[in-house]
Amino acid sequence: MTPVQIKLVQASFAKVAPIAATAADLFYGRLFEIAPHLREMFPEDLTEQKKKLMAMLGTVVAGLDRLDALMPAVRALGQSHADYGVTSAHFAPVGVALLWTLKKGLGDDFTPEVREAWATAYSALSQAMIAGANQMSQAA
Repeated sequence: MTPVQIKLVQASFAKVAPIAATAADLFYGRLFEIAPHLREMFPEDLTEQKKKLMAMLGTVVAGLDRLDALMPAVRALGQSHADYGVTSAHFAPVGVALLWTLKKGLGDDFTPEVREAWATAYSALSQAMIAGANQMSQAA
């Protein structure tokens, strides 16, 4: 990620953070619409899961300017997600749902540059999570 992309992600997330509950509702609604088979991986009541999602996004976004320090935690997150049955195939619909949610939440502020910055960030982070999950399965 370039410094400009990092700033775009951080600035746009700052606009989404005040509507975190709505953003989480949008995200999970869209995720289960495009990948209904994923619903069974989550608890019936998503209240806590939604809070965790937004908190984790906030932490990751804040740490983007220190990617080297952030990546071990992201890989560990991938390892823990592997315990829940998450596979590399699950990351594509999550990325689609995330970008859709940001578009809805940001409206006109979701410019092509912001979209590209988020797509780049998600790609880097999801690849690190996948690597962490793969490392976990190889150790098993």
